[in-house]
Order: sequence, then C-alpha cells, then structure tokens
Amino acid sequence: MALPDFTIHSLGVGGGVLAISPIPGRSRHYQADWDRLLAWNPACVISLTTTAELQRKGAGSLGQDLANAGISWMHLPIADMGVPDRFDWPDLRDRVCGLLQNKGRVLVHCYGGCGRSGMLALRLMIAAGEAPDMALERLRGARPCAIETDEQMAWARQDATA
Repeated sequence: MALPDFTIHSLGVGGGVLAISPIPGRSRHYQADWDRLLAWNPACVISLTTTAELQRKGAGSLGQDLANAGISWMHLPIADMGVPDRFDWPDLRDRVCGLLQNKGRVLVHCYGGCGRSGMLALRLMIAAGEAPDMALERLRGARPCAIETDEQMAWARQDATA
C-alpha cells in the first residue's frame, strides 16, 4: 500500500493563507516533507504535536530547521484528540491574525492534520471575522476530517457570537 503524500490544505483567510497539514515525516521521510513545507513558503508554522510525536516521526529538529530558514515557529503541544489546557490564546490570535492581515502564510499541523489543527484553524478563521458555520464549511471543504471531537468543536467555537 502506497503512503499518502504530505499535503498542505490551504484556505484564504483574512487577506493571507491559513493551512493545515499532518506532521512532516508522518507518511514518508521527514526531508521530503520538509522540502514541500519549505516550498509552500510559510511565514509561521504552528506545531500542535507533542515533542514525543515530533521525535517519533523524525521531525525533532523542526523548530531549529524552521529557525534556520527564517520561519517563525510556535510549539503548542496538545495531546492527541485533545484541546489546549493552557496557552495564551489572545497573544496567539493577535500574532496569527496580524500575519494573515499582512498577506502572510500560516501553516498549522498536528499528527494527522485533522483534529487539533482543524480546531485551531477554525478558531482562527472565526477570529479573522468569518461566520462560524461558513468557516467550518470552508474548512471541511478543504479538509473533511477537520475537528474530530465535540470537545474540539466547542473549544474552536467558544468566541463565536453567531
């Protein structure tokens, strides 16, 4: 059985591009996925995987590799199928929405590119001004598996007013 390619699922958000993907190295060699990530030209990469997940897939050097390439990195580990238990949401929101408003490209990844990354992407889309239901429809149009649990959906929509 052939392994799937490392795919970056992109959406226009807030004037920039927001994307979700699996962890580099999940399906094949880390270097091949790294090359695709680098070619996508992100201004920022947000890793929602644990350090153990990064190391297990050969991506333990991701943060340093991104720094060497001049790409901003945020490591916000969340347990698989989980939601954030502590990080500064207002700071993250403001930093990412600022990048998007300036036509930046932001890549969010978790292990499979579905639950955790979809959860954060949806919340960022809502923070950028999208209506929650339309944002979810667009997100799942690009990545049908985005957001895997009711708890992730509740976390993603907690700032939604509609």
